Amino acid sequence: MTAIFKREMGAFFSSATAYVVMAVFFFFSGIFFNFYVFSQNTTSLTYVFSSMFYIIMFIIPVITMKSFAEEKKQKSDQALLTSPCSLTEIVLGKFLGAFVLFALCNLIFVIYAIVISFFAQPQWSVILCTLLGTLLLGGAMIAINIFISVLTESQVVAAVLGMGAGLLISMMAYFVSLVSVDWLSTALEKISFMNYYQNFTYGILSITDVVFFLSVTALFLFFTVRALEKRRWS
Repeated sequence: MTAIFKREMGAFFSSATAYVVMAVFFFFSGIFFNFYVFSQNTTSLTYVFSSMFYIIMFIIPVITMKSFAEEKKQKSDQALLTSPCSLTEIVLGKFLGAFVLFALCNLIFVIYAIVISFFAQPQWSVILCTLLGTLLLGGAMIAINIFISVLTESQVVAAVLGMGAGLLISMMAYFVSLVSVDWLSTALEKISFMNYYQNFTYGILSITDVVFFLSVTALFLFFTVRALEKRRWS
């Protein structure tokens, strides 16, 4: 797993992927920070994190689109599948590589909190709680997009499908208000990522929210392992 992880990190930083992703993340977070904090003269980063939810939905597919799609296209997946690593280790190695890159992007929020501390006392409990929620959200989305990547050999298709999935997830809260069927509306509300994520942005640390994101992450990593196992035997 360590070898796969190092290989993924090397691939990110030897190409433009890591730099483009971090630049886009920093750009939009900077815009939201300026608008919601400096312009509004507040120390709260709640709206900054809430707005970044939608940016995260589109950035993560760019991070994960090469995970397995590129391997399949270049026919290097056969060497990967016959390596001494187990399928679980391969999937976890790729997941951790993408997750660490995402976590590096989120370090910018710590810098924003430090900037705020020069002018006022930042709400560290809320900031750290929200940062945890952002990492959990990112982990779940990375797992979903890695699963999408394993289903195709085209990076573009993987990215587009991932962005489509992100758009659908980000709009889930709106679908709840549009559906008139009670049981369906309740079901959509239960799987709405934004509902769980918003609790973190208010500084509310709930076991239910943590378990939800961890469960989604584990479920889609499991699906990815099963998809690889099917490919190996086919």
